[in-house]
Amino acid sequence: MHVKVAVVGAGFGGLGAAVRLRRLGVTDLVILERAGAVGGAWRDNTYPGCACDIPSHLYSFSFAPNPHWPRSFSGQPEIRRYLEHLTDAFGLRPHLRLDSEVTAARWDADALHWEIETGTGPLTAEVLVSATGPLSEPSLPDLPGLDRFPGAVFHSARWDHTVPLRGRRVAVVGTGASAVQFVPEIQHEVTELTVFQRTPPWVLPKPDRPITAAERALHARIPLTGTLRRQLACGVRELQVGAFTGHPARMRAVERLAALHLRRAVADPELRRRLTPDYRLGCKRVLLSNDWYPTLARPHVRLVDSGLRAVRGATLVAEDGRETTADVLVLGTGFRITDQPIAHRVTGAHGTTLAHEWRDGMAALRGTTAVGFPNLLTVIGPNTGLGNNSMILVIEAQLAYLADFMRKLAALAPPGGRAALTPRPEAVRAWGGLMAARLANSVWNTGGCRSWYLDARGRNTTVWPGTTAAFRRATEQVDLAEYEVLRREAVVARG
Repeated sequence: MHVKVAVVGAGFGGLGAAVRLRRLGVTDLVILERAGAVGGAWRDNTYPGCACDIPSHLYSFSFAPNPHWPRSFSGQPEIRRYLEHLTDAFGLRPHLRLDSEVTAARWDADALHWEIETGTGPLTAEVLVSATGPLSEPSLPDLPGLDRFPGAVFHSARWDHTVPLRGRRVAVVGTGASAVQFVPEIQHEVTELTVFQRTPPWVLPKPDRPITAAERALHARIPLTGTLRRQLACGVRELQVGAFTGHPARMRAVERLAALHLRRAVADPELRRRLTPDYRLGCKRVLLSNDWYPTLARPHVRLVDSGLRAVRGATLVAEDGRETTADVLVLGTGFRITDQPIAHRVTGAHGTTLAHEWRDGMAALRGTTAVGFPNLLTVIGPNTGLGNNSMILVIEAQLAYLADFMRKLAALAPPGGRAALTPRPEAVRAWGGLMAARLANSVWNTGGCRSWYLDARGRNTTVWPGTTAAFRRATEQVDLAEYEVLRREAVVARG
C-alpha cells in the first residue's frame, strides 16, 4: 500500500492534520492509530474527574466550533465526543487504520518515501506526519521494589476501573495536573489517602460553571458569539505572555491570589507551609482547582511532602524515611515529554533514529521539521508547548505550515516524479539559538524549579517563548531558503 501522506495518531493533532489535508485536496492519506478508537490523550485518560484546564470554546478547532459545550471547562467525556463528532463530520473514518501501531519508519533516499511498519502490515508514504503528542506515553518511576507491591498499581493515564477503591488505603505519587483532579474525586471512597508530594504546585481557583441552555442556544443560532467568546479567552491569555517570557517578577500579584486561595481552604498553618511553593509561579504548570486544598485538609488524607524512594511489600518509604502502608498505588507521575517513544522508531536519511539525533536535546525547525528526516513533520514538536494557553492554537498554526509544505512539494516535484524537503542544519541551529535566547529570562528557565519543561540536560526544548499570534506568524509559510530540495525523476518503464 502506498499513500501520499501517512499521519500517526488520531488525537487532536492527527485528526486536525487529516482535515487540513483533505481541504487541500489531498485525499490519498491514512491515519495510523495504535488504539481501537480516536481521541488520543482524551481517549486514554479516563481517571475520575478528568477535565480540561483550558476554556471549552478555546479548546476546540476554529474550523469546527462546538456551541454545545456543557461547561466552561469541559470534562473528558465531552472532549472525546467532540473528537468523535469531528471524525464523522469531516469524513475521516475511511482514512482510519485502527489498532495499527507504528513499530518502525525508515526513509528510503532512492525512492524518496517513507517505509512504515505497523501492527496491521507495511505501507509507504511520501510524507510522514507524526502527531502522537507529548502526552501519549506515561512516565513510570524507577522505584526499587515497585514490581513486588502486593496491591494494584497503575498510572493515572491507564486508570484501572476494575480496582475497587472503597474502603481501601490508597497512595498517590505526584501532585501534578492529573492528581489535582482525581485525588478530590477518590477521597470520598477511600479509608485512608496518602499523597506523596515532591514539590508543591501553585494552584489557582478554577472559574468553572455550567454553560446555560440560553448561552448554548445563542452560540448555535449566532456562531459569531461563540467566536467572540473564544477570542476573549485567547486574548486574556495572550496578555499574560510577557510575564512568563521576560518579566517573571510580575507573577508576584498572581502568587498573592494563589496564597489567598490556599489560606481560605487550609486553616492549619503547618499544612499551609508545606503546600506553599518556594519557586516563582509559572515555573511549573499552574494548576486550577477549587477542591484540591480542601481535600488535603481532610482528616483521612495525609500529605507526605517528600518523594517516594522505595517500595517494601505494602510499605511505601519516602525519601525522608517516613513510611506508610497502602492497598492501592496510583502513579500520577506525568508523561515522557522529552523522550517520546515514536522518536526511537523513526530512522532518517543518515541511518540513525530521531531519538539518537535528539540525544543532546530535541531540535526542529519552527517546531516541525528535523535535520536528516526529509518529509517528516511533527505536530506539537520541540518548543511548541504553551505555558498558559490552548495547544489547539499551536496545532492549527502547524497545520497551516503542513499545508504550505504540501503545496511547495507539489510545485517542486518534476513531472511524474517526487520531491522532498529536508531542513538545512544551519537553519535548525539558528532557530534553536533563537529559542534559547528568548527562553533565557523566562519563568520556565529562571523560576527556581525543576519541571518537565526541561530535559535531562536542563535545556528548555519544550516551551514556545512567545504569543500564539507570534507562533502563527512564524509558521504561516515554508521558507525554501531554510530547506534543501531533493528530487526524484519519473521512472520510465523500458520494454
